[in-house]
Amino acid sequence: MRNNSISPVKRSKAEARSNYNRLSRWYDGLAASEAKYRRMGVAALAVQPGESVLEIGFGTGGCLPDLAWQVGTAGFVCGIDLSDGMAAVARERLSAANLTDRVALTLGDAAYTPFGEGCFDAIFTSFTLELFDTPDITRVLGECQRILRPAGRLAVVALVKAAQPNLAERVYEWFHAKMPVAVDCRPILAQSALRETGFEIDRVISTKMWGLPVEVIVGRT
Repeated sequence: MRNNSISPVKRSKAEARSNYNRLSRWYDGLAASEAKYRRMGVAALAVQPGESVLEIGFGTGGCLPDLAWQVGTAGFVCGIDLSDGMAAVARERLSAANLTDRVALTLGDAAYTPFGEGCFDAIFTSFTLELFDTPDITRVLGECQRILRPAGRLAVVALVKAAQPNLAERVYEWFHAKMPVAVDCRPILAQSALRETGFEIDRVISTKMWGLPVEVIVGRT
């Protein structure tokens, strides 16, 4: 990717973990506007019964029940997230839905996952890739290539960098620069990142959230 086109991530991963731990009990309310786009991403991934699916950056687990119901009793869902506070909320959600038997949650860094090669049919990630600094985006997508099976699918929902940013984008990136811990999700060149790490783009849905460009991208290994 063109590093100079994307704002850097100035906060550390330890700062990110601490921030999300602190926000975990209120995060669903704070990020309510993202739910629509997450659902679009899950639908675009088109999970099939019996598949093995990973969610990177599962947060409070809002998408995990849908993924678990879609894979059915013959499939399995895994999740990886940096925040133990968010994971605690996600476990409560799964327990309330009686889905703990088909979802396994892992604490860790998606740039260095503990999963074996070729163990997932599909991967889903939403408003997460933007949290990684540019070199780590390449590492995360490289991990996705490694742990996906041949012709495996990756669905990414992301804020994207426009060629000519509008006022909302410029204001948002100003806040990202001034408050990098609180506003740590910044627009990226998501399609370019997927292509440069070997993914073939199958589908792109372009939309906007509060004036900010969002893409739902489905790629294959």
